[in-house]
Amino acid sequence: MSKNLEDYNRMRDFSATSEPAAGKRSGKKAGKDHALQFCIQKHDASRLHYDFRLELDGALKSWAVPKGPSLDPKVKRLAVHVEDHPIDYATFEGSIPEGHYGAGDVIVWDRGVWIPQGDPAEAYAKGKLKFELQGEKLGGLWNLVRTHMPGKQEQWFLIKHQDTAAKPESDYDVVAAEPDSVLSDRTIIPRKSKAADKPKPVKKPTRKVTPKAASAQLTGAHKAKLPDLLKPELATLVEKAPGGQWSYEIKFDGYRIMARIDHGEVKLFTRNGHDWTHKLPAQAEALAALGLESAWLDGEMVVANEQGVPDFQALQNAFEAGRSGAIVYYLFDMPYLNGVDLREVPVEERRVALATVLNSNKDPLLRFSDAFGEEPEALLNSACQMQMEGLIGKRLGSPYVSRRSSDWIKLKCKHRQEFVVVGYTDPKGSRNAFGALLLGLHDRDSGELRYAGKVGTGFNETTLKSIHEQLKPLQVKKPSVVNPPSGFDAKGVHWLKPLLLAEIAFAEMTKDGSVRHAVFHGLRDDKPAKNITEERAKVVKTQAKKPAATAEKKTAQTAPSQIGLGAGKVRITHPDRVIDASSGTTKVQLAEYYASVAQWILPELKDRPVALVRAPDGITGELFFQKNAERLAIPGITTLDKELTGQPVMIINNAEALIGAMQMSTVELHTWNATSDNLDKPDRFVLDLDPDPALPWKSMVEATQLTLSVLDELGLKAFLKTSGGKGIHLVVPLTRKLGWDEVKDFSHAIVSHMAKLLPERFSAVSGPKNRVGRIFIDYLRNGLGATTICAYAARTREGMPVSMPIFRDEVGELKGGNQWNIHNAHERLAEVGDEPWADLKKTRQSITADMRRRVGMKK
Repeated sequence: MSKNLEDYNRMRDFSATSEPAAGKRSGKKAGKDHALQFCIQKHDASRLHYDFRLELDGALKSWAVPKGPSLDPKVKRLAVHVEDHPIDYATFEGSIPEGHYGAGDVIVWDRGVWIPQGDPAEAYAKGKLKFELQGEKLGGLWNLVRTHMPGKQEQWFLIKHQDTAAKPESDYDVVAAEPDSVLSDRTIIPRKSKAADKPKPVKKPTRKVTPKAASAQLTGAHKAKLPDLLKPELATLVEKAPGGQWSYEIKFDGYRIMARIDHGEVKLFTRNGHDWTHKLPAQAEALAALGLESAWLDGEMVVANEQGVPDFQALQNAFEAGRSGAIVYYLFDMPYLNGVDLREVPVEERRVALATVLNSNKDPLLRFSDAFGEEPEALLNSACQMQMEGLIGKRLGSPYVSRRSSDWIKLKCKHRQEFVVVGYTDPKGSRNAFGALLLGLHDRDSGELRYAGKVGTGFNETTLKSIHEQLKPLQVKKPSVVNPPSGFDAKGVHWLKPLLLAEIAFAEMTKDGSVRHAVFHGLRDDKPAKNITEERAKVVKTQAKKPAATAEKKTAQTAPSQIGLGAGKVRITHPDRVIDASSGTTKVQLAEYYASVAQWILPELKDRPVALVRAPDGITGELFFQKNAERLAIPGITTLDKELTGQPVMIINNAEALIGAMQMSTVELHTWNATSDNLDKPDRFVLDLDPDPALPWKSMVEATQLTLSVLDELGLKAFLKTSGGKGIHLVVPLTRKLGWDEVKDFSHAIVSHMAKLLPERFSAVSGPKNRVGRIFIDYLRNGLGATTICAYAARTREGMPVSMPIFRDEVGELKGGNQWNIHNAHERLAEVGDEPWADLKKTRQSITADMRRRVGMKK
């Protein structure tokens, strides 16, 4: 490990920050199996700045650029050289806790490949780097030049080279024009310097106004034709409430619906433009009764549970059972009314106009989404205690835009419970009293008090001092936990009698049972410490609700759960065993996901030999790729004799076998390109676009579109799905006429043809070294016995992403091949179902002699 990476580790407390530690991967020579990557992270620390990082010699060489990059060659941006960062830092997004080095929010503003002009190590040593960037936002040639300006740290300049990618800053400021993350729906709202600049509540009007007058005299309103379609404004995820003037509403757990009203005719559209009017007849009737000439209304369809809290599962059940009369439409915006376009009207004025329109409404199916005047921290706390999703914030004065915007933000709830305070650490730097509290929880079965991590944020000078006074009398020589931390985490620890309790908010529990992103909320003495155990849900529902991150139980000897499958049930042992620590996903949550998508995934599995990827010790443990059912007691599974297939195989044709596979710790399901009634002839071939991981996602989008164009030219219709990883799969259905070798050879010819046409973009040769800076189009999945991840199946990757069918015109809107996961797939499926692949099984097409000739085959 380089000295600079040692500095990086020394400057951070990884028990408090979620930043990646520099480990074994760091310091290795880079660029052998992938192109050199760059990233630019937008970082709201003591001051908002941009961290520019270039991969070199196994680390990310890093510069802090206060004003961010400029596309104008006449503009020199100061770049202050800082310590190297580990390669894994290139995808880090999150919040660095207060009191720690670099405290503040971080997003990945841009990422991609950098191509040095000449020897990069030599140029770096000389202080004069010239390179090309191929990113999501930045491109063309750039220069980094070391200056001789005095200072504690080296001062460099980042300068855009004059080329076709250059633009005058007066015409285009890329930092202002494209403020958001390229990896997620996060953004950063810069902090305001004036503490008095607080949000103001939006109130309903006290006097009655007629709907016809509601749109009159509004700032920015203008007459316009009623739009045929209108996409909703989407909120951007932030880590904490920003300064400035904002209004806050409850974040509903429901379906986003846009309502179009035209002289009594009401249509209801999902966020992607699907017409759901037929599913919501009572709501459409209630909207028609408002008597509006024309309008576009924006809101959320919600069903509340017995406690009055929005319940997504109840909403799904209402649709499935045809009981839409129980669904309430909460309205929160109105971008158009009675021949007047209101999109340029400030949000607070639009909402007053909407409240006016709803003044005369008596129908309980329509309600106004109120804004609240309290501080967002208090509101979020209340929302989380009520088990709601969080808050939506809207910047006062902002217009309505049909895209994701930083003018609308979402704040999500964290987990929150009591922990036993078992110790504390010495303060570091300028901090007084103590550094962090060490936490513990009692094991539910053994009663042992076990170490559960640290909390070092949420304190101020007053609380540090007062808490320290309570800690000092409780000091003991030996730890009260049975598994005290060792090494770095044990340095400077003062152990305590386990008497005090601390209420802690946290994002998740790690695999070893420690809290992450913990924030202190206070001491409490209303419960005995011996009763404090990990809080977990008691009941496992037979259908998957939108799962929340669930903490791991230290001992996995929990009672089995039952997954309901119509008339039958499958027993899930060790239900609380954590499969993915990053999302807190448990074994039972994964089984519930597969049960909930059975209607979509079983048709994809039907009669196809399947291989399983099992993860008995979670996705970070050893994985087992299993093609036969030997020694696996999976109920309802079908096995085919080796005589028929050349190898023993299994088939999953029912929900019992599907969930039975999950009981055996299966995560991934991979299928053949043929079905059991004719295993000699495939009914499809698959082209798997597998990119160099350093490439920006827009390279994958372009590659997908180019591959589709080639298939279009050949006369072959393809269907798309995300891989659940970094790529996209193109599935080409076939009538069953040709054997395995013929189909595989044809798919190979397509790939070779594309690699010959565009060698700088595509590789026809497998292996990481052959795809450096390029995309390998994998045709090898088309041979006898080869498999591809099944549509709707989960992947053994952080966050538990799934392979999801997509529409062709959606490719350009995606941010990655892992956009959907087992926790948000239900929203996608509820909206589009199997529509992207509805025509796949109906498609009849064959490989012809002309097609072979056009891709360079001899016959």
